[in-house]
Amino acid sequence: MQRRLRIALVFLFLLALPLHAAEAPRGITVDTHADTPTEFLEHPFDLGAWNSRGHFDYPRMKAGGLDAEFFAAYVPSKFANKGAAAYCLRIMETIHEMVDNYPQWVRFADSTSDIRRIVAGGHRAILIGIEGGHAIEDSLDLLRAFYRVGARYMTLTHTNTNNWADSSGDEPKHNGLTPFGKQVVTEMNRLGMLVDVSHVSDKTFWDVIETSKAPIIASHSSARALADHKRNMTDDMLRAVAGNHGVVMVNFYPVFLSNDVIKAYREREERLKPAMAELKAKDPSQEGDVYQAGVKKLMEDNPLPKIPWTLIVDHIDHIVQVAGIDSVGLGSDFDGIGDTPRGMEDVSHLPAIRKELKERGYSDRDIRKIMGENFLRAFAQAERVAREMRK
Repeated sequence: MQRRLRIALVFLFLLALPLHAAEAPRGITVDTHADTPTEFLEHPFDLGAWNSRGHFDYPRMKAGGLDAEFFAAYVPSKFANKGAAAYCLRIMETIHEMVDNYPQWVRFADSTSDIRRIVAGGHRAILIGIEGGHAIEDSLDLLRAFYRVGARYMTLTHTNTNNWADSSGDEPKHNGLTPFGKQVVTEMNRLGMLVDVSHVSDKTFWDVIETSKAPIIASHSSARALADHKRNMTDDMLRAVAGNHGVVMVNFYPVFLSNDVIKAYREREERLKPAMAELKAKDPSQEGDVYQAGVKKLMEDNPLPKIPWTLIVDHIDHIVQVAGIDSVGLGSDFDGIGDTPRGMEDVSHLPAIRKELKERGYSDRDIRKIMGENFLRAFAQAERVAREMRK
């Protein structure tokens, strides 16, 4: 009788094995760029409530199944060479407050192991990425200090060319990276701070590829073959990132997803030049409430064409085809973009991407890679490089 019972139990155990195998873990979902801290610093709001404003708060983060978010410590170009480091520290402290004040929702992370531990514990992870290399004020000491405060990537430039790296949004001055710029990249490798090439010029990108000993990222850029914008990555760049074992995170901004929207954007810029000049004449600093309200109304009165959110997955598809399944992720740019694709209005809509990938034939394993595991692999590899360099 006991023997028959043991046999029955073993049979039931073996029968259950395929079910457990099918229940593969969802993996950790990561978004590498949201500008919510800028909005929170200027107009504080309750991150613990579901808001109708903006693109991000913690309830919507949970609804979207997002496990880890990089909040951007964005330093506007107006602070370049005049207070950039102080502003960067201020917004980094704001990010820590955005975490510390909501312990029921989130924890601060500064490593891949932190992310996995926090998610396993039932919370969500918040990390810091500096946006704009002018924040370090040409000082490796400041770079190290920002790492200690929690920065785990730095976008080498923003729209402005700084003193050591050319930007895609400005006139080139250095033919890419200066010798000091290459020192910055090497020191970031030594620290374990990811080098972010979103916003850099093409030549700066290639200098980074040549210089970096660790995987690089493009925290919020898309594919230039599908949307011909300088902020996006060419196919040659995508292949180079794959060769570096890095990751390109697709940006959700319609201007970076569609050539039709790029055309409409440029036509709108030309059409609104007189109105913009009038606003600038009233407020040359472009910082006053009148100027900001005027620009907002102009944009609202002259909207760009709406595009479907599935274009995000088109860019993912393209990057996979060119660079491989290990080289793509998500970098929404939520709260840093004036518009989103229809159907991707905020972070709560992220599950639609997972569903669409499934419908396009991606395996569960590959979906986990795209949704966050590719980034975590690159981040972990950068951490290993740093440990080796510090020996």
